[in-house]
Amino acid sequence: MLTYTETLDFLYQQLPYFSRDGIVAYSGKLDTIIRFCEALGQPQNTFHTIHVAGTNGKGSSSHMLASILHEAGYSVGLYTSPHLRDFRERIRINGIGIEKEFVVDFVASNVSIIKELKPSFFELTVAMAYAYFASQKVHTAVIEVGVGGRLDSTNIITPQLSLITNISYDHMNILGKTLPEIAKEKAGIIKKNVPCVLSEYHTEIVSVIEEIAAFNNSILTIAENKYPITAIHQNELDTLQLTLDNQCITSNLTGDYQINNIRGVYTAARILQENPIYSNINTQTIQQGIANVTTNFPLHGRFEKIQENPIVIADIAHNEAGMGVLLKMIHTLDYTHLHIVIGMVADKDYSKVLTLLPTQAIYYFCQAGLARALDKSILQQEAQKYNLQGKVYTSVQMALQAAKNAAHTSQDIILVTGSNFVVAEI
Repeated sequence: MLTYTETLDFLYQQLPYFSRDGIVAYSGKLDTIIRFCEALGQPQNTFHTIHVAGTNGKGSSSHMLASILHEAGYSVGLYTSPHLRDFRERIRINGIGIEKEFVVDFVASNVSIIKELKPSFFELTVAMAYAYFASQKVHTAVIEVGVGGRLDSTNIITPQLSLITNISYDHMNILGKTLPEIAKEKAGIIKKNVPCVLSEYHTEIVSVIEEIAAFNNSILTIAENKYPITAIHQNELDTLQLTLDNQCITSNLTGDYQINNIRGVYTAARILQENPIYSNINTQTIQQGIANVTTNFPLHGRFEKIQENPIVIADIAHNEAGMGVLLKMIHTLDYTHLHIVIGMVADKDYSKVLTLLPTQAIYYFCQAGLARALDKSILQQEAQKYNLQGKVYTSVQMALQAAKNAAHTSQDIILVTGSNFVVAEI
């Protein structure tokens, strides 16, 4: 039998892997995951689920929902992707990663079906997550969509609630060129008679979501309309405090983009509270779940301060919407010089991101160690078209070290961003 490390090597090297291979690893159909889970005895039907889709914020929102359920006393599974450092981040129960032995045994026990179906890396990990959650008898699993929603491999569940965080431009080579087209794919997670929450109102897409919800007899709640926020206080990089629904909500997930995430999660939790299955949820568990999210279900790379003097902030923003909100938050901080360590992937519309970046910053162009990474020299050349100046470095670590060396005062800020994979390497 393979060791845990050998098993991971098999998964990464032998299976189509979206993080490495891009669109060629996206099947665009559910046939394989359906057959895989049939062979496993339909594990996804043995526990309750909550399904989370969206362009940005679905990872943070999934973690907060899982944390609320944990605070309410339920055994909670959490499936997210991609992982930053450790494969086991993808599949967790009550904040603890999947057992290495289960990963090894799952692959070894299903060699024949893997050879027959030839699943992608993502399809296999979804099936593994469902099997693990079933084996550990979780009460509820919060399931984050990988790409899109309608044809995402996670979309073989009938959840207790669907949450769509927002809709903006990303994965346009898969999901469509317009916001309504992308919204239609995201809204594919809406199920018959299952309530749905939309965290953010957007004029271009709301009619698409409403139409699909109505077709499915799904009660749609738009969080932005349901719960106006009456006060916001941010202690720069440390805490975010909101007043909504006459409740004080505090989070150590900071950044403007978390405001709508928190409101969407709060709305979802209030709806779940009305479901007899979740009678333990109350105001206190909601507040504690949001406040304790990084303790209950550790989450990295979301406006995360990883060093003082100089301050180093890591954020996985990688598309136009995410970068826009990130930079808005950066500009509220007091600094002398801004150093930006940046790398991107080649199959994104990186030009839209580059148009947003500040020309007065000092840039350190790099690339993560994967085939999809945009060549660092090409990134530098493209950036120069937008008057973004900086040097090229052979690795993410060298770029970060150069930024640290150049940050002469405690008032300088270093931002590491542009890709999950760049953030993962630091």
